Amino acid sequence: MFCQLFGKFLIEKEIIDRDKYKSIMERLAESRAKLGVIAVADGIITEKQANEINHLQTTKDARFGEIAVGEGYMTEEQLDVLLKKQGSAYAIFLSVLSEAADISVSKVDELLKEFQKEHGFTDGDMNGLKNDDLEQIVPIFAFSSKSYVTDICRLALANIERFVTSDFYIDRIKHISQLEYRCLAGQKLEGDLDIIVGFASVGEQTAIVDIANGFSHSNISNLGIEVYDAIGEFTNCISGLFATAISKKGSMLEITPQFAYENQFAKGDAYVLPIHIHDSEVLLFISASDETKAGDMPVVRKIMAKAGGEVTLDSKGTVVIVDDSGMSRKILRDILEEAGYAVLAEATDGLEGVLAYKTYYPDIITLDITMPNMDGTEALKEIKAYDSNAKVIMITAAGQQHKVIEALKLGAKRFITKPFDKEEILKNIEEVLEG
Repeated sequence: MFCQLFGKFLIEKEIIDRDKYKSIMERLAESRAKLGVIAVADGIITEKQANEINHLQTTKDARFGEIAVGEGYMTEEQLDVLLKKQGSAYAIFLSVLSEAADISVSKVDELLKEFQKEHGFTDGDMNGLKNDDLEQIVPIFAFSSKSYVTDICRLALANIERFVTSDFYIDRIKHISQLEYRCLAGQKLEGDLDIIVGFASVGEQTAIVDIANGFSHSNISNLGIEVYDAIGEFTNCISGLFATAISKKGSMLEITPQFAYENQFAKGDAYVLPIHIHDSEVLLFISASDETKAGDMPVVRKIMAKAGGEVTLDSKGTVVIVDDSGMSRKILRDILEEAGYAVLAEATDGLEGVLAYKTYYPDIITLDITMPNMDGTEALKEIKAYDSNAKVIMITAAGQQHKVIEALKLGAKRFITKPFDKEEILKNIEEVLEG
């Protein structure tokens, strides 16, 4: 994040222009590969192991290298070597800047001191920025008397870095009582804390669309239900990690179905963190009171369920998919159909899911846990009451362990975590069919 913040400072001081900055950032991206790519290229881990680590990052609040060492895929010494090979983004940026803009080392040092003074950064703050250490950076910009606000900010930024882009920067968090927005999508967490978490677009929509596309691997161009659906699932990933972390401190949170609002006001005590992605701003919205309202009239987020596919003699088995997220249904369906399974139907909530099971009698039905109208656990109860031999696989995000345990006790055969991992899905489907 240092490169983006310092680059913005240099543009404002007219040391470089935007085209020069973009050129520098392109050269930086070319010269600094991702750690996993270097590890695979050096033969330290396999591509399969790299994919496993990437998936584990969706359920664990840890960096790639930390997980790799924890899983026994590499040693601490190997990680140190890889980090040195990867290089420092800060050092590479200054080197490219000096060359591209013809700025002397002494001038760069002078500009760095001016940058530090203008922003009020301490020497410790500067070290955190230079090392791209979110643990140090986030409290500088997003300190709050409510510690969960800072924690959620860090998780959100870590997931933007993992799933969307590392080319972003943030401004200082703002404490607000009202927010007028173009759109706000997210979800509410209830329990020992009542928190609304979401992403809002006030003007330019590019940043919120970029998050949706990065997370869903789509190419959506405008705001709409598909964007809200993907942002809801992205927020669900953040909420799950937060719920998992807070459960270790003895607090329990229930993750509720996602929401979306357009052209309204959020009212009540809240914080917004401005996040800049590709010259466009999106706001991370976090409520600070259980009386805060995200809006009055939610958008109907329902993406119509796709019709069932054809069963052939070669089909490995039949499946019904139940999830309120159209993005999740599509990803799961594509994986299953590519592997030779017939998806008989899709359903968008528990009520539709129960009806679909009774109508199609599939070999397996997948149930998302968090859905409107009837959640996955209630649907599971009704399906098992109708057919005690029903083979049910639950779909869950991180942070829903108590729901998973309840579902397994009620007769669910397996659970699969979001975001989806192809190998995990197919392994569980195969084992349930064989069981």
